[in-house]
Parts: sequence; structure tokens; C-alpha cells
Amino acid sequence: MDQQKKKGYSKRLFVQVIFFGLILFIALSKSGYLPEIFGSACLHGLCPFGGVVSVYQYFSEGTLVHKIRESSFVLMYIVLFLTVLFGPVFCGWVCPLGSAQEWIGRIGAKIWKKKYNRFIPREKDRYLRYLRYFVLVWVLYITAKTGVLMFENVDPYYALFHFWTNEVAPTALVVLAVTILGALFVERPWCKYLCPFGALLGLGNFIRIFKIRRNASACVECRVCDRECPMNIEVSKTEIVYDHQCITCLKCTSEFAGPLKSIVSLSAKGPKKPEYFSTDFRIDHTAGFSWRNNPFFLVGALGNGE
Repeated sequence: MDQQKKKGYSKRLFVQVIFFGLILFIALSKSGYLPEIFGSACLHGLCPFGGVVSVYQYFSEGTLVHKIRESSFVLMYIVLFLTVLFGPVFCGWVCPLGSAQEWIGRIGAKIWKKKYNRFIPREKDRYLRYLRYFVLVWVLYITAKTGVLMFENVDPYYALFHFWTNEVAPTALVVLAVTILGALFVERPWCKYLCPFGALLGLGNFIRIFKIRRNASACVECRVCDRECPMNIEVSKTEIVYDHQCITCLKCTSEFAGPLKSIVSLSAKGPKKPEYFSTDFRIDHTAGFSWRNNPFFLVGALGNGE
């Protein structure tokens, strides 16, 4: 690994460790193992998804779901703003549970080598990834109907930082255990298949300002970007990554993975498009979303040249 790639990985790892350490410190402080230097800070108040599940109750009754703090709303707005700019950067750089899965996955990668993160057939895998949208709808509906934070009973994030207490529901511990074991076979299994907040943020990939772009004219078809992507996105087959699973980890970019510079990058503008189309009618998938990769949309440019 050259110095440029090492620098890219180090920056991201540093950010991940900082946020993971912060949440762990606060959790241990609340349990009495460390001094409470952050006052009344708690995990519920530091989770932006708490703001999402409280939206209905807040605007309909003017109150928050039990255990949710005002700080969750502030964090929700910050994360959504960053998502509009950069996509789900929260998932790829900040989320402690996502980082934990990724670090455990490194053990799995050493055990399984090239088989790691490839156990589930692609055709089945791409449908399974929409399960998290059902989870999102279920969580929002149940929370709005009951006014109770029901998701806490199955939340592996809360369980990860409270498993040593009696505050965690047994079902949440089971989900956490399955997530940890699953990470030895599939990278970020909770993020891919079940995370409701990741599902919501994933939609930001369709509207984000700074996009993951591949310079097709400079690409050497090495497919390193595909192999590096933890979410199994085929970056080499598109010019702009619109996939709802992208977490903006930037591992596919030339800064992290590519053998040559400026082939895959994060930018607001891409290379200038050609001023002509082919002589036959076609759907130009590079101009919009691909139906094969994104069943939510079918967008293309119908070109007719001379």
C-alpha cells in the first residue's frame, strides 16, 4: 500500500475511532465506571435516529417519544444535511456499530480470504437489501402508534454499549450476537439488510451533491473499486454511483484503492459529457439510474443521433 492510500485509510480510521471511543466513554460513564464529564449526555440523546422516530409525535402532539432528547433532533438535522451534501457519510465514517462490524469483518476476511463477503449469491443478495426498508416502515409505524421506543428492544447499537447492564432486552442481545457473528462472513450485515436509519440515509444517494464518480475514459477495468467496496457495489459498471447501499466510505476511490489517480473520486461535477449519441435508440444508463441496480427508479436518456 503506497503512502497516499495509507493516508486515506488512516484519516477514516481516526474518525471512526474517535466517535466509537466517545460513545463508549459516555456509556461507561453512565454505568459508573468512568467520571461523567459530559453531564447528562446519554446514548438516546446522541442517536440521530431518535429524532427520526419522534418526528410524528413531535409535530402532532408537541412532545418527544419517551427517552428521546432534543439533541437527537439537532443531530438528525445535521446528519440529513451532510447526507444531502455527501450521501450516507454518517454510516461510513461515524456510526459506531458500523465501525464495529467493519473491524470484526477484518477477522472474517483473514479467515475466508476471497470468499469473505461473497457467500450470498448476488441475485438473492440484492433483494435481501430491501428488507431494511420494511424495518424502517415498521419502526416508524409502531413508534408513532404507541409513542414508545419499541426499537430499543431489538437495537444492536444500544445493546453493544449496554450489554454489561440489565437495561438491554434479551432480544437486542440476540440481534447483536447475530450481527457480530454475521460480520465474520458478510461485511456490515446489519447495515446491508436491517438498519432502518441506513435505509433512510441510503435514499440520499439519489440526490446528493457530491457523488462518487468514475472517469470511464481513464478507467483501466482493473475492478479494484468493486473488490474494495464493502457493500458489493459494482462501481466499475457505472459512471455515477446512485446505489442506495453506498455509505460514502470512499474505499472505492482512487485515493484509497485505485492503481491510478483521478479514476474514481468524490466530486460535485464529473467529466464533460460527449455532445453526440449513438445512431440507434438506446437507454443510456450512465446518464441516470440503472433499473438493474436500483429498482426504485428507471431513469435514462433516450438518445437519437445522426
